[in-house]
Amino acid sequence: MKKTLSLLLVLILAFTLLAGCGASSGPKKIVVGASPVPHAEILAVAKEILKEKGYELEIKEFTDYIQPNLSLQSKDLDANFFQHTPYLNDFNAEQKTDLVPIASIHYEPLGVYPGKTKSLDGLKDGAQVAIPNDTTNEARALLLLETQGLIKLDPNAGFKATPKDIVENPKNLKFVEIEAAQLVRSLQDVDIAVINGNYAIQGGLNAMTDALAREEKDSAAATTYANILVVRRGDENREDLKALAEALRSEEVKKFIEEKYEGAVVPMF
Repeated sequence: MKKTLSLLLVLILAFTLLAGCGASSGPKKIVVGASPVPHAEILAVAKEILKEKGYELEIKEFTDYIQPNLSLQSKDLDANFFQHTPYLNDFNAEQKTDLVPIASIHYEPLGVYPGKTKSLDGLKDGAQVAIPNDTTNEARALLLLETQGLIKLDPNAGFKATPKDIVENPKNLKFVEIEAAQLVRSLQDVDIAVINGNYAIQGGLNAMTDALAREEKDSAAATTYANILVVRRGDENREDLKALAEALRSEEVKKFIEEKYEGAVVPMF
């Protein structure tokens, strides 16, 4: 009788363990931090692709450029999708983080948008120009203004240029350095503003139709500033993250980007 009870208890325990394993099995979750537009919208398309591969994608939206990297470094995220390589390199150097890109996904042309002044030719002496205040996007904005003949930069400054590197400023433009997320709101207060693609889209602007000037998709800026999927160093070969990169570079995502953003976002694959 005791042997029978013991055997019964063993069988019950084994069944319970198996049932527990079955209950806990399911889609593996991937948590990704992203800017709301267009990154989270693009990830929503990839989410459906990943579901078919047995992964659950959780998208956490961030409205700044700092927290997504800090959250990734602290392992609150598995990956993030909001930035380009020059910004990531600067962030790693300044914050002592160790984050790496695993895929280039798309490019958002930087644009010069009208505020009080409706054309570049109409800029008066001393006109105010709003530009992003983070190092890499500020340089990018100044380089775009240089291509329009508004200023001339020290050629040695490159992608680190700041207003201090302006060597010619014939219209005596006054540069107002503003957090990238606030640039659309600043338009009414300045003559023109150079705005990041994601914040422009979020503010109802399109570089193809609303900008006075923009970076061209075949320019060096397109590859330099391609938006990337980023992970912690050492996670580059994780199967779930490789699946995420593959989903983001799928034909379904490419078609979505081209149809949804009409040139304001350009797929890089």
